[in-house]
Amino acid sequence: MQSALIGTWRLVAMESRAADGQISRPFGENPTGLLIYSADGFMAVSVMGAGREHFTSGDLRGGTPEEKAGAVGSYLSYSGSYDVLPDRVVHHVEVSLLPNWCGTRQERFFELHDDRLVLRTPQMVMAGLECTTVLTWRRARPA
Repeated sequence: MQSALIGTWRLVAMESRAADGQISRPFGENPTGLLIYSADGFMAVSVMGAGREHFTSGDLRGGTPEEKAGAVGSYLSYSGSYDVLPDRVVHHVEVSLLPNWCGTRQERFFELHDDRLVLRTPQMVMAGLECTTVLTWRRARPA
């Protein structure tokens, strides 16, 4: 099954579903993202909201505290190795924008539909609500 995931995937849609049925879009209506699974067992994912504000400074380490908070709040990225199980993929996080995720296992239930990959998180807390996030990806280049 690992071979079916290998390649680069572009984010099509992302939504979080709370237990009470409430639906939110944590990165807005038109998020952008890339998910890469390599043949040697590594993965990387980056997701960002559309229309992110530029920093006023061109300094790579610059930015006001407000600009930095906005950048972090509109972006998610992590990478590491991965294992494929019959119904899920396990990401072994080595580096992450979220420090709490470093050294963790992030499990995602998956479904493959031709050039589409749907990943679902287990229940997790986001913005104070228990929810499941569903990410739909499209293969960047046909196999």
